[in-house]
Amino acid sequence: MLVIAVALLVFVPMLLEAVRAASNERRQRRRGGIEPPDVYNIMRVVYPGAFVAMLGEGAVRGTALSGLAAAGLAVFVAAKLMKWSAILALGPCWTFRVIVVPGDTLVARGPYRYLRHPNYVGVVGELIGVAMMMRALVSGPLGLFAFGALLVKRMAVEERALGLTRPRTRDAILPDSTRSAS
Repeated sequence: MLVIAVALLVFVPMLLEAVRAASNERRQRRRGGIEPPDVYNIMRVVYPGAFVAMLGEGAVRGTALSGLAAAGLAVFVAAKLMKWSAILALGPCWTFRVIVVPGDTLVARGPYRYLRHPNYVGVVGELIGVAMMMRALVSGPLGLFAFGALLVKRMAVEERALGLTRPRTRDAILPDSTRSAS
């Protein structure tokens, strides 16, 4: 039962995020957005795959409501809140892909005032939370390591792409994926 509940907790919001990202991607492209070569095609498999592996390990290992599961749920919810604060701060510029409109202004509000990549902090927290809830002692660390390696590459792509944007203020912090504003 816990495996099904966690699967819904993970994949229903992921589906909603995918719909929002696709709509925003179309909007960014219509505005002249540029998408540099990226690791997105690998990320789009590894990210949900990591969750599937953790859910599978939880099903095999056996899960139960426990202190670790409750702590994992708290981590997951906090991570999802962080991620959605980044999504809302970026508004129509948030996408799964790195798409930057040259000359756009960087977003320096919301969590971007304090963190360089708040969306990715949220994503990592989601992975950790599910690993804890599912007692995924093998697939959790492996999924986190694999996706973390991809995030390092993704951040380098973003840093280069965001050179096409204008800082909002002199001390604007660079963002995660498509941190430009309309």
